[in-house]
Amino acid sequence: MEQVIGLLANIWFVLLGVILALYVVLDGFTLGVGMLTLFSPTEERRGILMGTLGSVWDANETWLVLLGGALFGAFPAAYALLLHALYIPVIIMLFGMILRAAAFEFREHSEAKHFWNLAFASGSLVIALSQGIALGSVLQGIPSVNGAYAGSVFDWMRPFPLLVALGVVCGYGLLGAVYLILRTEGIIQTRARFAARLLAWLTFAVAVAVTVWTPFIYPQVATKWFSLPGFFLILPLPAAGFAAFLLLLRALARGHETAPFVWTVVIFLASFGGLAVSLHPYIVPPSLTLTQAAASPATLIFMLTGIGMLLPVMMIYNGYQYLVFRGKVTVPGYHH
Repeated sequence: MEQVIGLLANIWFVLLGVILALYVVLDGFTLGVGMLTLFSPTEERRGILMGTLGSVWDANETWLVLLGGALFGAFPAAYALLLHALYIPVIIMLFGMILRAAAFEFREHSEAKHFWNLAFASGSLVIALSQGIALGSVLQGIPSVNGAYAGSVFDWMRPFPLLVALGVVCGYGLLGAVYLILRTEGIIQTRARFAARLLAWLTFAVAVAVTVWTPFIYPQVATKWFSLPGFFLILPLPAAGFAAFLLLLRALARGHETAPFVWTVVIFLASFGGLAVSLHPYIVPPSLTLTQAAASPATLIFMLTGIGMLLPVMMIYNGYQYLVFRGKVTVPGYHH
């Protein structure tokens, strides 16, 4: 029975990783574009930036809903522990999502767009910061006793989670900039290319700082990174991420449009792979493992059947959506 639970728990760990990666990449660039609208000098240009998101942004958030539901069903103990530890960041994130959604729709029909512009950009920034704080808190370690949260309500307000939050903001901004290179032209594309170069270096700097800091606050990671065979299992992932970073800089310098987005996605995927390998077999470090947090085998199998049917449908729908709405956006607005 323990072997069956272990196998099912590991399958769900991989599935959750795939869903999380899809959400971060797809909604990450919409959050990045939202934050970049703060630096758009004219209403017309800001309208074009918003127009690149008009047909895709709400569908991208579906992956977060799926992630929450899958985590609740497959690992209820982890879901309860994480929510207890991160109530405030999660509530702030939900508030940011409501603010962003309302601002996106009201802005299009408002004559005085300044307030809604600020609301959309602020909502995007709040969501990115909240998700970065949550990730940093998990990497920092969430203390528990007998499965119950044993820390303070403000444990997330520490230097390490805040540093990770800065990295997530820069990373989402980079995704947004390379997405704009792909979807716009002229002066907007030129500005996006400049922003991508700057944000690429900022993201790289924060990533290096987080990588150096992590082993000091999470001893299990240090053991896995600097022992055999873990070292050789993890090494290809940061190497792939660094190679993609160099290729991203080259693609930006050569004026490519599609390659910067591709290499940025590779950077994110390599980072996620490294994170997953480093955390395994813990789902909430430093004490809650996959098997400890997993639901019953019957529940895991039942959910696996449902997700197995739903996941391909969502991926096909998202892919078809991007296929239909591909191309350059040259005029402001997103309801025509």
